[in-house]
Amino acid sequence: MNNKISLNLGSGGREMHKFISEYIVKKLGNSVLNRLDDAAVLENRSDLKIAITTDSYVVSPIFFSGGDIGKLCVCGTVNDLATSGAKPYALTLAFILEEGTSLDDIKIVIDSIARTAKEAGVKIVTGDTKVVEKSKGDGIYINTCGIGFIKKGINISTHNAKTGDIVMVTGSIGNHEVAMLKAREMINFDIDVKSDVAPLNKKVESLLALTNKIHVIKDPTRGGLASALYEICGNSKCEIRLFEKDIPVEKQVLSVCELIGYDPLYLANEGCYIIICPKEAERHIKKVFGAKAKIIGRVLSNNRQELAVETKAGGMRKMGMLETMQLPRIC
Repeated sequence: MNNKISLNLGSGGREMHKFISEYIVKKLGNSVLNRLDDAAVLENRSDLKIAITTDSYVVSPIFFSGGDIGKLCVCGTVNDLATSGAKPYALTLAFILEEGTSLDDIKIVIDSIARTAKEAGVKIVTGDTKVVEKSKGDGIYINTCGIGFIKKGINISTHNAKTGDIVMVTGSIGNHEVAMLKAREMINFDIDVKSDVAPLNKKVESLLALTNKIHVIKDPTRGGLASALYEICGNSKCEIRLFEKDIPVEKQVLSVCELIGYDPLYLANEGCYIIICPKEAERHIKKVFGAKAKIIGRVLSNNRQELAVETKAGGMRKMGMLETMQLPRIC
């Protein structure tokens, strides 16, 4: 096998099997994946509820400050599972590779997947590899499916926000999207903003061991904080009031927004959660997520869908979903 992806790799023949053996199984192998059957057979967990999610990753460029497409695909999948209170158990992994892509880049991505899966405590159990002709793709796309299990008694959903709940975020907002702006050289001034991409599932597991009072967990990815909260308002039929002065935004992120006209409330994160819960659970969230976790608002009522921000100047600003894409292909 030479150092570039060829169409032969997607043919189902010797080169594809060599790639799977030398790169996929060698780096990601476990007792389930190593069987290489057409379907992975997982142990029966009938005593638990099952959570399942799927996602596709087309981020450009595939390497950026703080991460890469490999780390992103694992984090995005396990974080989605954890929003339901599930403990991630297994992931599928499908590559769509472009002919001519550097094999060295693919190896770096696979190593990143292996490290992040180990950090998240999740197995890659089955997958697929396809190759498209040169100029028909963009280096590498990844599709995942994640399966997790939810213990009885856990009921976390965007439909569960209640009057009187506090609204918290577990970290500063907007870092991932600004890191992508920098990676694409769309801003030409010097900043040191890294993507916040990280697996959060073990933190959620620790939180749920401390309290069963968590009503909503949501990750503010595409569309950012405002879009995610407006979705919660719709699903829970609730009115949420945010306080701009309390929303954590790093100075460099805020500076970028001011210079190019972006609104930080609509910028994406990949390692931050919105958590909605009774005030009594705040101390548990801060214990698990640390000092960066902040109260940024409250659920005022359960009789209408409304999201509003009390500005630093004392005015009131109504918010909705992001109307137009600020930056495509950020995940």
